[in-house]
Amino acid sequence: MDKSDNAADGSSAVYTDFVVVGAGISGINFAYRIQTTCPSLSYTILESRNTIGGTWDLFNYPGIRSDSDLYTFGFSWYPWTEDCAIADAPSIRRYLEKATRSADIDSHIRFHHKVLSASWKDENADWRLEVEHEGIIKVRVHFRCRYLIFGTGYYDYEHPLAADIPQLDHFKGTIVHPQFWPADLDYSDRKMVIIGSGATAVTLLPNLVEKASHVTMLQRSPSYVLAANNRSSPLLKRLVPRALLFPLLRSYFLAVSFTLFQFCQAFPNLAKRLIRSVTEKCLPPSIPHDPHFKPHYKPWDQRLCLAPDGDFFEGLRSGKASVATGTIKGFTDKSIILESGDTIDDVDIVVTATGLKLLLVGNIKVTVNGQPLDPSKKFVWRSCMLQDVPNSCLIVGYTNASWTLGADSTAVLFCRIVQKMLKTRSTSVRPFLNTSMEPVPLLNLSSTYITKLANTLPKAGNKGPWKPRINYYVDYCISRWGSLKDGLVFS
Repeated sequence: MDKSDNAADGSSAVYTDFVVVGAGISGINFAYRIQTTCPSLSYTILESRNTIGGTWDLFNYPGIRSDSDLYTFGFSWYPWTEDCAIADAPSIRRYLEKATRSADIDSHIRFHHKVLSASWKDENADWRLEVEHEGIIKVRVHFRCRYLIFGTGYYDYEHPLAADIPQLDHFKGTIVHPQFWPADLDYSDRKMVIIGSGATAVTLLPNLVEKASHVTMLQRSPSYVLAANNRSSPLLKRLVPRALLFPLLRSYFLAVSFTLFQFCQAFPNLAKRLIRSVTEKCLPPSIPHDPHFKPHYKPWDQRLCLAPDGDFFEGLRSGKASVATGTIKGFTDKSIILESGDTIDDVDIVVTATGLKLLLVGNIKVTVNGQPLDPSKKFVWRSCMLQDVPNSCLIVGYTNASWTLGADSTAVLFCRIVQKMLKTRSTSVRPFLNTSMEPVPLLNLSSTYITKLANTLPKAGNKGPWKPRINYYVDYCISRWGSLKDGLVFS
């Protein structure tokens, strides 16, 4: 239960053992791990928005869905029971709401609470948070906690990635960013161009063709797009008892995603040929495989784009969609001009699906003993804690599997650390690096929006507990039974 005491400036501060920032899927899962592994400790989730869900509430573009299966993207402690493996945002929101209610996590969430700053001082051995609460009026409130958990995701909720598109300002039609899709946008019988080739573009195209007169996906470089069956087997449901069905499906999808990634890494040329053969069968005769579906990188150097039940290719076969590959030279008021000299004319709406602006600790100003924290200067211990930052956890998931799998390993590991602190009566723990370390990327993908802002992110190392995640099976064991001595200082 929350308690009140006095903040440093004399105002009342709410005390709780844990503060989890963010009521998205990572924050909700972390809350579950706190209450099941550290039941004697209190926690509060601070959420700046008015509802749970994070990504799945923020994004409202047509067709918004997961790009991972829900058997592994969902919680291990609350089964996903729908027939589809890949789900749309409304279904995911309903699932999250049911899960939080079932575990009584919803009673710990404070909505409209935006964390502005977090300050740690060794002499107090706690975090002091300044929070903006937006009720009838905006007021500043204060929280104190022993442990601060950043469940803020990996991108900026408030600002999109600035699109580096030449002469975009010359275009006189409507320009839309998927992150801030206008609820009142009417694109019926409009000619639309999606700039981008990632998961968002692949999701948008089959949904936009339902109303638009024509949709062109304009890409500078292609992605691998793989059609995937999105229905569970009715026979399996009849034969397998309900209590065993979810663990079985979760294990199956874990194994499939792990095997696919490892296969693509070990045999990239064979993987290319197999993906090509599947893709060619899905394309209409009017759209050739090359150059539109021939990426310059190896499979899984960037995320594979999934097309559930082949919806993306169905959109292309409808005759209302096309793909253009080339570099944009500029815009006129109604046209897009490519470096090749080709043009896309009579465009009404441009959608800039060019990626997200990376941001790992939100826009929170963090100080440790009076010194501002620059995450880009820090290494990350076991993809969990920032170097030299005490009693704090940064939730980082997987880029090559379901995000939540990595987020859960992080939660389990940090709760083990807290359990050790309780047993040894320690008041603080911090990762400490006492040797030279070669930096390596924390997020191991070559997507443009990741490489573009990689220098703003904390770094992984090339050895010991500072190395980036390996895979779920290894991390599962490390988070539960790995050493808590290497790289950590308890006091």
